[in-house]
Order: sequence, then structure tokens, then C-alpha cells
Amino acid sequence: MNYIKHLNAVLVEIHGDDRLAPGHVSLYLALFFYWNLHRFPEQFPVNRKELMRMAKMGSKSTYHRLLRNLDDWGYLAYSPSNSPSRPSTVKLSKNWDDSGTLLERTRTIFGAYRPISVPVTIYKKTYQTSKRSTGAKPKSQLEVLDFFKEKEYRLEEAFKFFNHYQAIGWKVGGKVPIVDWKAAADNWMLKAKELKSDHLMVKTKKDYGEPL
Repeated sequence: MNYIKHLNAVLVEIHGDDRLAPGHVSLYLALFFYWNLHRFPEQFPVNRKELMRMAKMGSKSTYHRLLRNLDDWGYLAYSPSNSPSRPSTVKLSKNWDDSGTLLERTRTIFGAYRPISVPVTIYKKTYQTSKRSTGAKPKSQLEVLDFFKEKEYRLEEAFKFFNHYQAIGWKVGGKVPIVDWKAAADNWMLKAKELKSDHLMVKTKKDYGEPL
């Protein structure tokens, strides 16, 4: 059994059941949490004091009345115990989505009571183009040349830049796709200028008698 589906199905059932009050819902959710703590056995022991505290109840009579209501209305199977040495037990393993209409009923409820903050496409599979892919790579070599001319970069570097990234599929380090090729071109030229500057600083004739 899928326990997430179980809980969703119960909440859908609760939505359409006018007999239920907030106390019924809080008690059921407390029991579901208890069931979770016990790793979802078919039947599990319950502790009244702990459940009352978890469900925010202050009256024993209210607790027993709501628990019997949930039992009578088919939300659970309650087995009370009159022995101090043997705890009462509850069974929550009813399969609420046997009818196969859970998703459609959930959609109907969602459509009628959708909060403003929840998008209408919550149950629709959408395909959106990532904004980061815009300008990931140039349309052609000519576009690169035009960009380098506009920036007054050397055209020789434009050919180097295009051939380099075209060969590796427009990926940084051959792994990560380029997000913006124009930014990559600017970085390319910055590095080219740094290399040129370093090259100009190297002395062609070195005096090896000069101390380091």
C-alpha cells in the first residue's frame, strides 16, 4: 500500500463528509502519525493521553466519542481494552482509493478550492524552456565575428574562440553547457589580453649574472 496515497485519499474523503468536525480530523491525523511511528502495522496500540495531547483535546469523553464516530463511519477499526495490562488498538489500513477515482476527485476539489498561491497547472505536466538556455551558443560563425567587431576585438581571436567551443560542443571544460556565449567571449578576450601582457613582460635577453 502507498501510505501517501492512503492519506491523500482519506483527506479527500474527509472533504466530502459533512458529519466530521475539526476534532475528528485532528484525531485521525494524530492516529496516522502514531501509525507512522509504529512503521504502519496492520494494527497498533494507542495511548489515550498521548493522542489527546497530539490532537489538542482536553476531554476524555470527547476523545472516546470522536474515536467511536470514526469507527462507526468506517475511517478506522477501534478495539477498546478494559484491561490495564493490555492497550487498546486501532486499525487504519483501509484502502481508500479502491475505486480508482481518487485523482479525479482530488482534481475536482482542487479546482473548487484552489488557494491563490497554488498554480492551476499543479496537475498538468508542463514543458518550459529554461531561460538560462537563451544565448547559450551563437547561431553561426558570422554572429561571433559581428560580435567581436562590435566589441573591437581582434578577428583572429573570434576564429579561435568559435573553433574552440564549436569543437567541444559549447561546453565549459567540455562538461558544463555554456549559459551565455557572449559572456564567454568577453572572458576569452580578457584571458587573451592577460597572456599577451605576460608575454610582453618576458625578457628575450636575460643576464644570468643578475641576481634573482
